[in-house]
This record gives sequence, C-alpha cells and structure tokens, in this order.
Amino acid sequence: MRKILIIGSGKSSSYLIKYLLDKSTLENLYITVGDLSINNAKKLINNHKHAEAIEFDVFDADTRATAIKKADIVVSMLPARFHIEVAKDCILYEKNMVTASYVSSEMQALDKEAKAKGLILMNEIGVDPGIDHMSAMQVLDDIRDKGGNVILFESFTGGLVAPESDTNLWNYKFTWNPRNVVTAGQGGAAKFLQEGTYKYIPYHRLFRRTEFLHIDGFGRFEAYANRDSLKYQSVYGLDDVKTLYRGTMRRVGFSRAWNIFIILGMTDDSYTIDDSENMSYRDFVNAFLPYSHTDSVELKLRHALKIDQDDIVWDKLEELDIFNPNKHVELKKATPAQILQKILMDSWTLAQDDKDMIVMYHKFGYELNGKKHQIDSNMVVLGEDQTYTAMAKTVGLPVATAALAILNKKITTPGVQIPITREVYEPILKELESFGVVFNEKEVPYLGYNPLNN
Repeated sequence: MRKILIIGSGKSSSYLIKYLLDKSTLENLYITVGDLSINNAKKLINNHKHAEAIEFDVFDADTRATAIKKADIVVSMLPARFHIEVAKDCILYEKNMVTASYVSSEMQALDKEAKAKGLILMNEIGVDPGIDHMSAMQVLDDIRDKGGNVILFESFTGGLVAPESDTNLWNYKFTWNPRNVVTAGQGGAAKFLQEGTYKYIPYHRLFRRTEFLHIDGFGRFEAYANRDSLKYQSVYGLDDVKTLYRGTMRRVGFSRAWNIFIILGMTDDSYTIDDSENMSYRDFVNAFLPYSHTDSVELKLRHALKIDQDDIVWDKLEELDIFNPNKHVELKKATPAQILQKILMDSWTLAQDDKDMIVMYHKFGYELNGKKHQIDSNMVVLGEDQTYTAMAKTVGLPVATAALAILNKKITTPGVQIPITREVYEPILKELESFGVVFNEKEVPYLGYNPLNN
C-alpha cells in the first residue's frame, strides 16, 4: 500500500484525514497520523483498517526520521514554525511534502536541493493562503488568455461564524487561532497600491480604514487591509497593476469596536503586566485609564474614548463582561494581548452546536479592446459541526487533494512552490467543487477602487 504520513491532528485535520480515508481503498492508501497526543488522531481515524495513530514528537529526531522514511509522501499540519524540521528530513530521505502554511525563508532555502532531487515541497495550499491563490490565478489566467490587461485586483477572506450561530453583538466568534485575531495587523503599516500610488495604513488607524463588501445571500461585510498586500504582486504576474489590495473580512461594525482595544493598548504583546494573575477583568480595564477617586471605571472609559451611552460600541464592551470585578485573569506575567484573549474566549468560543463560515471575495478589473471590465467572484462555505468545520474543510481538502495528486504524479514540477500554476490549481479546484467549495463569478460594471480608501 502507498503510505501517507500526516503529522498533526489539530482542528484543521478532520476533513484532510476523512478525505484520504474515504479514498484509501480505491487509491490503495495507508494513512499514519502522528501527534504528540494521539487521542484526537485516534478519534479522527476511528479504527479505520487503513490507518493508524502514532505518538510523534517533531523534535525527536529518531522518531521523526523513522516515520518519514516509511512514508511515500508527508503532510505537515504542525504549527508553521515546525515545518522546517520535517522538510529537512523530507529532503534527506527524498520524500515529497505538503503544508498549508506560508513559505518561510528557511523553507525557500531548500528549493535548489528539492529541484535537484526532483522533490515537491508544496506550501500555502490551505484556504488563505491556498484557495485564494488558486481561485485568483484561474481568473487572472483566463483574463490574460483572452488578451486582457489586469489593472485591479482585490482579495478578501474571513473566518466567521455562520448566520444561524451569530448570537452576539460583535457578530463574531473564534473559528481559528484566537491569538492571531488579537494581534492581527501588528508589526508594521499595511501597504497596498491604489490607482498607481503606494498607500500605507499604520496599525493605530488600521481598523478605522475599512471598506464595505456585499455577498449575495449573506449581506454586508467590512474589510481591513492585510499588512502587505504587495507580497504576491510579482508571483501573480501583476507588476503593472494599478490597484492591489488584500484584506480580512468581518461583519460591519466589528472594526470600530475593536479599535477601542487598540486605543487602550490591550492588544499589545510586547510587555507583561505585574501581578496579572490576581487582576480582575475590571482591574485590567482600569490599568489603562487615568486615576480618579470619584469616577467609576465605566465613566472614565466612556470619557476617555468619547463613547456615548447609547452607542452600540458600549453595549459590545459590556457584553464581554470586561467590567466584572469577580472574574479574574489567572495568568502569570501575562501580556495585555494574552489577557484580552482570555477575556474574549469567555464570550467568543464556539458552542458545541455552533457552526462556522468561510467567506472569500475577489474583485478583478481589466482592460480589453479599449474597454474596462470587472469580475466579482465569491465563495461561502458553512461548517457542519465542531469537528467538520468550514475552516477544516477549506484548509484540509486542498492539502489532501494536493497530496494525492502528487502521489499520483498529476503534479510533477519539483521545488518549493505555492499553488499558482494550472498544473496545480485546475485539478484541485475541480475536486473542491464536488465538496461544495464553489466560486460564483459574475461580470459587473467596472467600478474601480473603493472610494472609501481614496
């Protein structure tokens, strides 16, 4: 049997494992799922005759080498920073590898050796990055094939809560790593192109410079800019594009309320707070406000940030129970961001019967025969339950289909790569359609760049 090693059985692995197990008889596959804690791996393989769960410590060189040597292809679903340990062994033992994470500089450094050995190290083949690459390149290549010149490209993705599970004023719950949500946008100004001009949004203004989007059947959304929209400019063949903007989607109103935390300093992850384990949530809020022997914490906050009593932002803050003197942080030497994350997890953790939602939206502007045209393309995927989430589907299925395509030699180009070629995106997007991951494309009148960010 052909052996696939999957390292990591976290939240994004459910559909990946199920897909390969469902194909195991037809494709003659044996799936080994390795994890430091194998309980979830055992649950996901569910005693399948073509699968086993093993204890796997990525830092145990002997265990890692033994498992990788036995495999025909390796799928790493570890945290991004750990992929490189696996990749080096894949190079050493001449195994192809697939991950959903961004290409790191250490991973890119393996490109020459991978090509020399005819190996594929496929990265960025989850949802974002991943499905965004493939769906965008398919339309961009179609435009170019008919002689069009791309002048505008915008792309947005959001991991959100499904409408039927949208039960709080923020219209948001954690569907992925909460830490990434709390620290989003930090580490430099957001950079993008608008009508041939470089634009920058510093972090303290990021969540007040949003634009609005509409998805048929799902209503209105807002988007804030990703840190570097130009990262894929050359990769996508958009060196001459006039407008290039990538962003993250939320429901309208989220960003204005989130900006309160930024103004106060609650998203800062650069220092720790003394005696944080004994702080109440109310103490935490008060730590960022001026002293007053008469005014309450609520009054000081309202005055400091000029929040009217009838402003829904105030209702959103109260909904989080951040003024509660009886709830405690219970985290030693915690950063403000870590404390905020704990507070938010009380309110934004998905309930057992909650469902999540992935939304993606692309806008393409192009010139053809002297006229300007626009294509809008969007995708919405709803989760089934807490195990088979929309996030797990849109991350895990592209990884699984890529791994099988490489194993079947349908993808053969060697090297460290991302899924931007027809060889990769055409079969994978077609396969994803059978699982309900479908893009709705339509020609609309050319509108150009959103005027909100002029």
